[in-house]
Amino acid sequence: MGILSDTSSASTATKWLGFVAAVWIQAISGNNYTFSNYSDALKSLMHLTQLQLNNLSVAKDVGKAFGLLAGLASDRLPTWAILLIGSFEGLIGYGVQWLVVGQIIQPLPYWQMCVFLCMGGNSTTWMNTAVLVTCIRNFRRNRGPVSGILKGYVGLSTAIFTNLCSAIFAEDPAFFLLTLALVPFIVCLTGVFFLREIPVAKTTTAEEDSEESKYFGILNAVAVVLAVYLLAYGFVPNVNTLVSRVFIAILLVLLASPLGIPVYAYFKGRNSGRVGGDIEGNRIREPLIQNGDQESEAVSVETVETEAVVVVKGQPAVGEEHTIMEVMKSLDFWILFVSFLCGVGTGLAVMNNMGQIGLALGYTDVSIFVSLTSIWGFFGRIISGSVSEHFIKKSATPRPLWNAISQILMAVGYILLALAMPGSLYIGSIIVGICYGVRLAVTVPTASELFGLKYYGLIYNILILNLPLGSFLFSGLLAGILYDMEATTTEGGGNTCVGGHCYRLVFIVMAGACVVGFFLDILLSLRTKTVYNKICMSKRSKKSSGTSSSS
Repeated sequence: MGILSDTSSASTATKWLGFVAAVWIQAISGNNYTFSNYSDALKSLMHLTQLQLNNLSVAKDVGKAFGLLAGLASDRLPTWAILLIGSFEGLIGYGVQWLVVGQIIQPLPYWQMCVFLCMGGNSTTWMNTAVLVTCIRNFRRNRGPVSGILKGYVGLSTAIFTNLCSAIFAEDPAFFLLTLALVPFIVCLTGVFFLREIPVAKTTTAEEDSEESKYFGILNAVAVVLAVYLLAYGFVPNVNTLVSRVFIAILLVLLASPLGIPVYAYFKGRNSGRVGGDIEGNRIREPLIQNGDQESEAVSVETVETEAVVVVKGQPAVGEEHTIMEVMKSLDFWILFVSFLCGVGTGLAVMNNMGQIGLALGYTDVSIFVSLTSIWGFFGRIISGSVSEHFIKKSATPRPLWNAISQILMAVGYILLALAMPGSLYIGSIIVGICYGVRLAVTVPTASELFGLKYYGLIYNILILNLPLGSFLFSGLLAGILYDMEATTTEGGGNTCVGGHCYRLVFIVMAGACVVGFFLDILLSLRTKTVYNKICMSKRSKKSSGTSSSS
């Protein structure tokens, strides 16, 4: 039993060490959301109109459309290979942008800049696919917290990059781009040694499930402390060199602190193995819904909880494993797809245009709004992941219902932005950030619960097509065209607009889109109520079985 316990503790520690590596990768993979930090430099250097600049932002989001390649590769290549592809692509994409903005080389033709922005955007799809697919498969009983934490760190990455570069480089856009090129590359090279898929244990103990939940609680707490720390630093006036260095040191300590979990898990596993002896008697199998008049529902629950492949005639029911063709034929998938577009598409338009929105409303420094959107987006992600998981276990609340709530709140945020009252940009950016984060964190586990994990990498990247599509519709077309209609031409060949009218109609249209998304999410909640009832009953059954076994 000593050898078995050592092996088990090593496997548990390896799984958690991989999750910590995933957290680090996600903390640097949100570079795609930092366009506002250097967009003005590109606009002035290349003499672009707002429409041309917005189309550059669309180009970086179009890179996510090629995330389908990452989804296909996730079923064929190991995690380390997917990470390497993403890291090298990002190094090239952001490296060339650094050369241009730093005026080391002459500005490239417009179409070539679109290609390199596309490469930078596509690099994150490889990183995110490797991280999400691997971690959700490793921690399939806690998909909400996994999604919330990982997507939360993506949201924080914008604030991490923004504040880090402000502290070191005094907001120099060229050095900012150099950081975007090098840091993700270095972190991913480190992550390839630790992030891997661990074989799923056939049996678990109630104690192990409780321990896993506690670890996620600790990671949530660390992430919240990090977010508050970043938020507080953004309001520190007159930052000098000493304060900047202290800030960086504390930031690195906070990012490294999750390493304590795999270390603790390893030694705890070894000690419990020596003291407790044979623990197999306390192990329980993943339960299905109890036998009896609910026996016919057991197949779907087993598919949701343990991913057993179920062969059925015709289109599989929601909650069972789907092939890609079956997903494409599912009405529920397209409801989820379009509602996702209404939320993330409009939210991405705000992020892409935050620099110009701030300038239009009279703010010379817009970095605070970029950080606010990022940090409050983090709170939306991390809270919604854990809260949605809790209410599934407690009352079988369908996860899409949280998306519906976020959609209606986002519509309120856009109305506030359209009014352009004093302080409305602060409040609006916070609301949009929170709701955008909820949409990302809730949709990721929802897709796995409704359509299975076997082809999850590709399903996830099909949903992510909403990012380039939403960027094109709401940022490239809607915001770009309506802004240029309100703007006046400047001497340099570009154009500019000042005043609340510049984006008013844009915000009103996006509020309407969110209302449409709200009704779609309500519809999906009603259609999937049965699935979440089954998941809830399964989790309760497992908890009661674990309690009786331990007693």
